[in-house]
Amino acid sequence: MPSPLSADHPAQQPEPGAVDALISQAARLRGELAAVRQDAVANEDDPRQRWQRALCDLAVHQLDDLGSHLDQLRAGGPEGLAPGTDVGPGGDFTTDPGAAYGQAAPPRTGSLLSRVGSAEWNLLTDEVSWSEELFQIFGRPPENGPMSLDDMPTMIFADDQALLQGMVTDCLIDGRPIDGEFRIVRTDGSLRTVHMTGEPVLDADGCTASMWAVLRDVSELRRSQRAVRESRDRLERSRHLEQTERRVAVELQEAVLPPWRGSLRFAHDGPAPLDVAAHYLPAASPDLIGGDWYDALTLPDGDALLSVGDLTGHGVAATSSMAMLLGALRGMAVAGIRPAALMGHLNQLLESSAQPALGSAMCCRYDPVTHALTWAQAGHPAPLLFRDGTGHVLRRPEGVLLGATTGAVYGETETRLLPGDVLVLHTDGLNRGGGATDDDTGARRLLALGDRLVAARDAQEALRAVVGEFGEEQREDDACVMVVRVGS
Repeated sequence: MPSPLSADHPAQQPEPGAVDALISQAARLRGELAAVRQDAVANEDDPRQRWQRALCDLAVHQLDDLGSHLDQLRAGGPEGLAPGTDVGPGGDFTTDPGAAYGQAAPPRTGSLLSRVGSAEWNLLTDEVSWSEELFQIFGRPPENGPMSLDDMPTMIFADDQALLQGMVTDCLIDGRPIDGEFRIVRTDGSLRTVHMTGEPVLDADGCTASMWAVLRDVSELRRSQRAVRESRDRLERSRHLEQTERRVAVELQEAVLPPWRGSLRFAHDGPAPLDVAAHYLPAASPDLIGGDWYDALTLPDGDALLSVGDLTGHGVAATSSMAMLLGALRGMAVAGIRPAALMGHLNQLLESSAQPALGSAMCCRYDPVTHALTWAQAGHPAPLLFRDGTGHVLRRPEGVLLGATTGAVYGETETRLLPGDVLVLHTDGLNRGGGATDDDTGARRLLALGDRLVAARDAQEALRAVVGEFGEEQREDDACVMVVRVGS
């Protein structure tokens, strides 16, 4: 029986044409900006013009990032992104961006465009020049003046102080460009991530006279990237867990329900054996591994046990509960408990289970000497009996679903079988093919196969006719079917 389904309404997606237009605009803007960058530096010795070129480089990188994000938007988002993943304003994943550093997140602006400031430190005159934006990035009042290179570490996050010192030393001593990130602790206690690019300015003798830098507050960008990365990691872990659970469910089901084809033989020189064949029909979705079962067993007193059933739910929980229930059913049948009493015990077992569930089941006990089929059911489709080319549905005794009510009482009925009879037992997944609701569709389609089932040479051939009728359709739930042919 299927678990309840709910419809998920996907979020409205942007029109592909609109995204393509944005990509074209971004590409055109990048080309124009690259042309401006080529003309930005007329004098390599002019720090301001070098700073202008650095700003152009930064803008080009931002447009490259924008182009990459728009390509992802056109592709429909990250691969494997689960429906219902929370996305915040502006397309950011909703997460606590300050959690990684133990800081409260600043108000979100819905934009990843970062503030950019510039600075120049003159090593000959000890003069320091900061742009207005740099004071805002550091949260430093302009009246306090810019900070020297020696004072900078006081605002640097402790773990990153050595990193900044190494970048500055490499620039001043070895003349290497600066390109790196570090975190600052603003005067209000908030933590920000800053990307710094810069170069030394050399005098006529080739010595470092000053250092200029462009500093970009990339806190929002890094937080969003981290949120995307963490979301993808969670998705990957979830996908791996789902795959593992499905593999366990399939392995457990295959261990309990091996392909059934053979005969239930009785005492030597006794009655003719029952020819039995059974098959599991999966649902359309490979993830819906349910709790359907079939079973056939020769009992110690010479009778035969035939049973089919279905538990609610899917996955490991359903298959493990199915294995428990089937084991209990076999044990009680071997102990001589009759079908009606057996249904009552299974109902009590499900009620006391650590994993509550509902189940339908049918249990048949066949006496090969008297040819009597005694059976009981719990909310389950009745068997179909085929004889002389026609078939009919056996009248069901009383019986409610397993686990539905405490102290349920189950009825029992008896049907006499004849040599050559064909008995078909199935779970109610056959009634849900093609999206149909619960009805007797499966039984009617089985009855229409009467001529073929009775004319079949053995149970396996009859089963192939059933699988040919039901096997290729898109079922919303899995199903089991068992064909039993009475020997002559």
